Amino acid sequence: MRLPCPICGARDRREFTYRGAAVALERPDAEAGPEAWDDYVHNRDNPAGVTRDLWYHEQGCAAWIVVTRNTATHEVLGSILASEARRAGSAS
Repeated sequence: MRLPCPICGARDRREFTYRGAAVALERPDAEAGPEAWDDYVHNRDNPAGVTRDLWYHEQGCAAWIVVTRNTATHEVLGSILASEARRAGSAS
């Protein structure tokens, strides 16, 4: 699988480290209760179809990116820098 790094262009998946669903960018506030933190740390959906995942370009530019892909077809639909996804509130 090739992933489109917004900085380096298309690269082999082996250059990246998968870090899970992009919901990791939606941390609860520090004052959030234990239920919110428990949900954030332990509960994840496992959908078949389009997902948004967080990847680290370990053997390249060291960027964190959010990759949109289809888990059923393995099609990669696009990517964005994680910092931009977070600012735009589009990590979910």
